Amino acid sequence: MATRSERLNEFVTDRDPPSGCFVELLCEDHVGTYLIPFPCERADGKWINGRTGDAIEAEVLGWRNARIAEKPASPDRNQAAESPTDAG
Repeated sequence: MATRSERLNEFVTDRDPPSGCFVELLCEDHVGTYLIPFPCERADGKWINGRTGDAIEAEVLGWRNARIAEKPASPDRNQAAESPTDAG
């Protein structure tokens, strides 16, 4: 298991990412460090969920470039769920 300092070495901790850049976040709570499971960005002085636009409520220790090329598409919440067709 990686130590806290080993995990921190993989992340940028001394500056914010460029504007519009989606990144992975390393956060910490009373249990230890963890990765946020979705791409995030820094906007208006806040960390933002790249999928929903919601603010991240966590203690962020550092960031690194995300493994995605662009902002992920958000699901269309107005689209009705498809129902299975009857084969009968």
